[in-house]
Amino acid sequence: MMKYFHRQVQLWGEDTQVLLQSKKIAVIGSGGLGSSLAFALGASGIGEIHMIDFDEVSHHNIHRQIAFKTGDEDKNKAVVNAQIIEQRCPYVKAIAHECDFKTWTEKDIKVDLIIDATDNLPTRSDINIYAKENNLPWVYGSVEAFHGQVAFIDESSFGDAFKIIEKTPEGIAAPIVMHIASLQANLALRFLAGLKVKKDTLYYLFFNDEGELITQKFGLPKA
Repeated sequence: MMKYFHRQVQLWGEDTQVLLQSKKIAVIGSGGLGSSLAFALGASGIGEIHMIDFDEVSHHNIHRQIAFKTGDEDKNKAVVNAQIIEQRCPYVKAIAHECDFKTWTEKDIKVDLIIDATDNLPTRSDINIYAKENNLPWVYGSVEAFHGQVAFIDESSFGDAFKIIEKTPEGIAAPIVMHIASLQANLALRFLAGLKVKKDTLYYLFFNDEGELITQKFGLPKA
């Protein structure tokens, strides 16, 4: 195993790599953010990854959801992602759940971290509530057009932000999806590896009209 993870072991040592094998995470949503997260975290040696999604692959998903290729239409997204995780890393157990988030919570599966890879505010509200009830941290991420948001939520509550239930979305550029997912994955991996993580801070990234990448950060209110 250590030979497989040689470059990571150089970064943090064998003990931390073994620690990751004991960790379990749930990725809620297996589309744009979720499939990029599956690639990033599925190859890192986390012991158990639960992919949750009731949806099937559509033709228009493929350009920005990197787990899927032409021919995957009508397959369940969580199933495809779980297969790819185990194909890329034999040391990770990936479990697909062909259901919505609320149905998954009824299975009473214990995890160390939840990662939001959804595309709607009501489900994020449900994740926030569930995390608070179960004393779990979670990583929030969202994308639209050329901008995105990410936050590691621990003591804060993002509930007020999810009261908007109707919003017409803009289009999405494929690279911003991968960028935000990468930031989510880095936050998650640092936490699971026992490294320092800046918690309860919202990072907002966007390209302005001049094409300059701007990053802003905001402290989130405590629950």
